[in-house]
Amino acid sequence: MSHSAVDVVVVGAGAAGMAGAVALAGLGLQVVLLDEQGSPGGQIYRGITLAPLSRRDLLGPDYAHGNVLAQALASSSVRYEKGAAVWQVTRDHQVSYLRDGRLHTLQAKAVLLATGAMERPFPIPGWTLPGVMSAGAAQILLKSAGLAPSEPVVLAGCGPLLYLLGWQYLRAGVPIKALVDTTRPEDYWRARRHLFAALRAWPYLRKGLELMRSLRSAHIPHYTAAEQLAVEGDEAATALTFTVAGKAQRIESRCVLLHQGVVPNIQFSQSLRARHYWDADQLCFSPVVDAWGELDVPGVFAAGDGAGIGGAQAAALQGELAGLGIAQRLGAIEAGQRDPRAATLRERLALNLRIRPFLDALYQPREENRIPADNVMVCRCEEVTAGDLRKFVALGCAGPNQAKSFGRCGMGPCQGRMCGLTVTEVIAKARGVTAEEVGYYRIRPPIKPITLGELAGD
Repeated sequence: MSHSAVDVVVVGAGAAGMAGAVALAGLGLQVVLLDEQGSPGGQIYRGITLAPLSRRDLLGPDYAHGNVLAQALASSSVRYEKGAAVWQVTRDHQVSYLRDGRLHTLQAKAVLLATGAMERPFPIPGWTLPGVMSAGAAQILLKSAGLAPSEPVVLAGCGPLLYLLGWQYLRAGVPIKALVDTTRPEDYWRARRHLFAALRAWPYLRKGLELMRSLRSAHIPHYTAAEQLAVEGDEAATALTFTVAGKAQRIESRCVLLHQGVVPNIQFSQSLRARHYWDADQLCFSPVVDAWGELDVPGVFAAGDGAGIGGAQAAALQGELAGLGIAQRLGAIEAGQRDPRAATLRERLALNLRIRPFLDALYQPREENRIPADNVMVCRCEEVTAGDLRKFVALGCAGPNQAKSFGRCGMGPCQGRMCGLTVTEVIAKARGVTAEEVGYYRIRPPIKPITLGELAGD
């Protein structure tokens, strides 16, 4: 096991992590950037440095923009450690990670968490069947390896990624049987109060409209206001069923891709016992941060989608802002030098976030797709259903942590990542209280699985 001291450790090499690390290194600080993947980019820019030009063109200009950040990282003094699985971050800034089968520990003066987002669970009947994937996972295969389904797919759910993946699949020649959107007329009505601000972010709206136009031009069947989604199949997916305006629909497919937005990956901030709040617009927990991204754990900062969903461009700006905040804290820059630079970044950030309230209101996932019926699996690792959780509540279970004791819920390999939000909302609904009152799992290290042999060292 190796130990060393550095100025700053950045966890995550997505947009926020790359931008933050480069900004810190540019101010003369010794920075180590740790990321589990084999190349920088995070989820949005996955595989950007390895993708051939043909794949970059297929995925579109927004994806190609990640190369600018990756090149800035490569030409900086940042020590970039790829294949580094961070399993612990402590309140005194000690970061432990596993790389090439060996444990390493860094003692930092400050830590920047740039852990990004993860897809929201979509627990409907049949969602655990083979042949059912999340749209984000399917897109990762396309970005990292150029892999796409070899047979017609059905895209179902809501959110911009659903349309982006459909557009990318069209360009890749993947046949799409249907796009099944759960967005209802009342969602548009709810979003209308944010329309003026959204119109001031016209480039984002234009992109979305162009994606929809491309799918319509390809004559892909498009269903809206879909309800009662379920995947049929005994041993694997065979069809997606749903209703529209009370009329039953069934689309045969052995590949169903589900999506209803992304949420912050808060495993590390939760493990630090940092304060979190329930975001009523994005329907998830987010860490409480100050204007520079600092948690209520001194010296630990969060930036990008891990601190609240804002998108790739906003994440990069937040990474730079956090870098300036850390640099001033460590004495690498005076507040008088920091603040003018930050003002420009904040103006650009505000422009990028103008579209966010509109999107959050328009694509807010429906309750029936977040809080499932009794027979639907919630915790895939330990095979706990929503009905099991409701029985636990009837016996006195008050929250996710107690659900572990009642039925091992959240104790599998994913450590609650896949089921955490669903468990919170199912219990809150059953108890008749708010999600914030119920809370989240008490996350403990190791955040990523490690063996006893690896922990013991050679």
